[in-house]
Amino acid sequence: MKEQIERVNPFFQDYHTPHEVPPFDQIRLEDYEEAFMEGIRREDEQIEMIINDPATPTFENTIVRVDDDKDNEGYYDLLSKVSSVFFNLLSANTNDEMDALAQKLSPVLTKHANDIRLNERLFERIQYVYHHHGTLTPEEKMLLDNCYDGFVRSGALLDAAGKERLRQLTEEAAMLGLQFSQNVLKENKAFTLHITDEAQLDGLPETAREAAAHEAKEQGKEGWVFTLDFPSYSPFMTYSTQRELRRQMYMAKNTECIHDNTENNLEICKRLINLRRELAQLLGFKTYADYVLRRRMAGNVRTVRHLFRELLDAYKPTAIAEVKAIEEEARSIEGRRFTLKPWDFSYYSHKLQLRKYNLDAEMLRPYFELSKVIDGVFGLANRLYGITFKENKEIPVYHPDVKAYEVFDKDGSFLAVFYADFHPRQGKQGGAWMTEYQGQWIDHKGVNVRPHVSVVMNVTKPTADKPALLTLGEVETFLHEFGHSLHGMFANTRFESLSGTNVWWDFVELPSQFMENYAVEKEFLRTFAFHYQTGEPMPDALIRRIVRSRNFNAAYACLRQVSFGLLDMAYYTLREPFDEDIIAFEKKAWKKAMVIRQLPDTCMTVQFSHIMSGGYAAGYYSYKWAEVLDADAFGVFKKNGIFDQATAQRFRDHILSKGGTEPPQVLYRRFRGGEPTIDALLKRNGIVRKKKQKK
Repeated sequence: MKEQIERVNPFFQDYHTPHEVPPFDQIRLEDYEEAFMEGIRREDEQIEMIINDPATPTFENTIVRVDDDKDNEGYYDLLSKVSSVFFNLLSANTNDEMDALAQKLSPVLTKHANDIRLNERLFERIQYVYHHHGTLTPEEKMLLDNCYDGFVRSGALLDAAGKERLRQLTEEAAMLGLQFSQNVLKENKAFTLHITDEAQLDGLPETAREAAAHEAKEQGKEGWVFTLDFPSYSPFMTYSTQRELRRQMYMAKNTECIHDNTENNLEICKRLINLRRELAQLLGFKTYADYVLRRRMAGNVRTVRHLFRELLDAYKPTAIAEVKAIEEEARSIEGRRFTLKPWDFSYYSHKLQLRKYNLDAEMLRPYFELSKVIDGVFGLANRLYGITFKENKEIPVYHPDVKAYEVFDKDGSFLAVFYADFHPRQGKQGGAWMTEYQGQWIDHKGVNVRPHVSVVMNVTKPTADKPALLTLGEVETFLHEFGHSLHGMFANTRFESLSGTNVWWDFVELPSQFMENYAVEKEFLRTFAFHYQTGEPMPDALIRRIVRSRNFNAAYACLRQVSFGLLDMAYYTLREPFDEDIIAFEKKAWKKAMVIRQLPDTCMTVQFSHIMSGGYAAGYYSYKWAEVLDADAFGVFKKNGIFDQATAQRFRDHILSKGGTEPPQVLYRRFRGGEPTIDALLKRNGIVRKKKQKK
């Protein structure tokens, strides 16, 4: 009888998979905790080796070793290996057991991070190098500054009492941020609108009906099921003639996490706001926004507020006119006494768009079959940068929905692994994001270790009768996240912590929002927008209507983003403990940007993951900041040709491949040849700024 071979935790050995990608098919739930604890032990061992090194501290023997948790044999990369898999799947493919494990591990991991950042002997070495370093390259200088500043911003200069308080603040904030996210996911998945009377589907297009029937079948129900996931929610709000059902959907979506149950996030939000304020003040800043903006392009609160004022002044008059036009459209259909409610906005906005431009999202769906869209987006990358994508079914994936590709550079060399995860499901957060399972870096032997990047979205599912047919908005979302992935795939830096999307947060959205510009370019649409049944290309007349309608409600959309930014800044510029009513505070905070009536019993804050648990606290303005940059940058392409390879190469060389190796202002000026202005954004949106009257 053969001896049974003892199973080895996959994280404890080389993966033996194509390009050393994670062996998702071999990983079990019990593997995570074991790997986390061993990874912490190994990293502690590495820190002890650094601080006990008798040699004088230098950039190489201290800063590089603190930044890089891998020794010559890759021994110390265990913690990053297991973290990347666990936390990515916690967003993309979680379950109750993983959620519980995350709650258990959160304080352990936060304590470990604090133990490193608050290690006095380690900081002494870093501080010595910071004040006594020799000649460094710009990338090395950036790493040194990041390392030193990261320790200072994590409390290295605090006294013993301050350090202990910082530990308490960060550990509690980590736990609450995790709980916030889990509550939002549970609330989102808890609601369904189950319809059994076909008459209540009136107005809904066939794609929405089929998707709802498919969802009902998956849940073992008769009829049709609609959810709060965007591909289900958005068509319902846009097309359903059933006003009461629209109201139910809207209220379900906009009252998530304020109900009297265990998923209520109101007190969690208050506590997170206060924890961050106290942390910033403990470190010597007046507010949390001051703390955050110290490491941003904007630099300070004053600059952010100036951006908001500029946008409000330029866009608000047009936004008011846009809303008035929708109200008039509704009254022309329903009668002069009709009052527009928030759950009516998408419905009558669509009616107006249809009348003005003879354009409807459903008209476009047949031309945006997912596999063709993928071909189009990959083809765009090939045309700009010469890279190619090849699906490899030997690469393990974490769910059958996921596709894995090898990416090759224009010279044929291997560039990256690219995962694509398109459709909503139980256990998957809503929204869309790009992430990495492995960043890029150059190891001690000079080998350029290539990244494993992933794009996760929630776009329309295929049904039994139709393939996945996307909206134009979903195509734009794909382009956006793909822009982030190019930032990761083109990374070409020595240090992993400076590679790819590891840049200041108000710069990180430039590559993503830049790619969205292509969505309405005829030359791009001509490469992939073919009818899924007939193979006919999208008609010129339809493309013209897309271009003409591009700025439909653009000012309203801008103010919506500004409103989120105002709310974010209102919370994180507080100097005193916050104990106000969250819902009332929210209404007041973003009032300047509101152009439709608000409802008193709805709340965005409690589901605003970006600023509560997603890293955008005091940074949501970044989307509008980067939009100024992306409009300015795309203006260069419009001038030289939207597929101009020389311009694309400059964009790759100066921005996409550089990561955070130099300040973003330097990188952008190097590409652009000058400073960005708001003018290109105004031009793109068709906004004419009113001239100020001379006094």
